[in-house]
Amino acid sequence: MPNIKSAKKELRKAARRQQRSDEVKDELSLTLKKVKKAIADGAVDAAREALKGALKALDKAAQKGAMKKNTRDRKKSRLHKAVNKIAKK
Repeated sequence: MPNIKSAKKELRKAARRQQRSDEVKDELSLTLKKVKKAIADGAVDAAREALKGALKALDKAAQKGAMKKNTRDRKKSRLHKAVNKIAKK
């Protein structure tokens, strides 16, 4: 536990930031699950629609610092790849 006043404040700030980051990640995981479920079901239109929301959520998460930009790009690429794969069938 910090003793210095500024260190105590930093601890409080870090806790708030972590809470915001967790909320963003929770929302992101829900949108990613929707896409993955649509892909597993083979519903191309539903997958494409869910993909739009997932891409937006990924961009917001990276913008807010919840994830790194390369992680965002990798996830976007893999989602596109999976949706395109079921679209070809």
